[in-house]
Amino acid sequence: MAVLAARPLRPWVVAPTLPVLLAVLGGAAVVLSIFSLAISGAHLPLWPALQAAVGADNRYGPVIRNSQLPRVLLCWVVGCSLGVAGGVTQGVIRNPLASPDVIGVSKGAGVGAALLLLVLPTAPVIAIPIAAFSGGLLAFVAVYLFAYRQGASPVRLALTGIAVGAICDSIVRFLLVKWPIDINAALIWLVGSLYGRTQVDVLEVLPWMLVLTPALLFFAHRLDVLGLGDDLAIGLGEPVERTRLVTLLLAVSLASAAVAVAGAIGFVGLVAPHIARRLVGGQHLRYLPLSALVGVLLMLIADSLGRGIHPPLDVPAGLITALIGGPFFLYLLARIVR
Repeated sequence: MAVLAARPLRPWVVAPTLPVLLAVLGGAAVVLSIFSLAISGAHLPLWPALQAAVGADNRYGPVIRNSQLPRVLLCWVVGCSLGVAGGVTQGVIRNPLASPDVIGVSKGAGVGAALLLLVLPTAPVIAIPIAAFSGGLLAFVAVYLFAYRQGASPVRLALTGIAVGAICDSIVRFLLVKWPIDINAALIWLVGSLYGRTQVDVLEVLPWMLVLTPALLFFAHRLDVLGLGDDLAIGLGEPVERTRLVTLLLAVSLASAAVAVAGAIGFVGLVAPHIARRLVGGQHLRYLPLSALVGVLLMLIADSLGRGIHPPLDVPAGLITALIGGPFFLYLLARIVR
């Protein structure tokens, strides 16, 4: 693939500034989170909203704790998960245009959620994340099995992922046509939105992020070795196929957990790793933590804009990330594919 012949990465800044960048981006995310608490159709005052978020009992407490705060926390958890999962996916597949979408995770999760929302509309709400998570994992299993030919090369994984994603997308479209009565709920989920999310949703995805993110960082050095190419990695003693399968499975599980709660939010897993690599270079142990923070910022910006553009209308965060990520994707195509 022409995409794989990308030019050498040139960081925007000197690599040793990683601690400074982590502090700056982390501080920016905290500040944006505070302001995001007050962005609502009800025009909440900032200081009382912040007091309610930290436990003060005032008139804004129920709204903040039941609606605003869970959305902000989900921006952190989902943004971190998608940023790390996207960075690992790009590293394993060695394709700068790769993301969890490319290997069929989001599309598979969409099939699982659409089946439940459209075919079984009376199913309990708690079953939707389970169905979406299962769909994402099953899509990845299908991709890996179809791509496996004495090993699953990065090129076959990428191409098979695109094909499986297209099949999943066709299934979702068929379901939307076949059962149009409950189409609104399905469309909102398929676009990706944090509307109506609660603390329960945060607790559903938080353990996945806390366990899988450190696990992927543990494989950072091995991912650097994979980036040298299969032949050289094997020569250095790296079990290429096992490392590729384990890291992709961990990344897919992380992305599936995020998508299961937030819906099929796109482009975060594509954009965040690119920005992080441009800031600190291509070593996974350096750019994956930064990719997580960039993902958090993208989610906070998208969700805040969605609530504040035209209140009381709540624009799905997935539409905002698409508006941000679409032009960025075209920029990458123009810069990388020659």
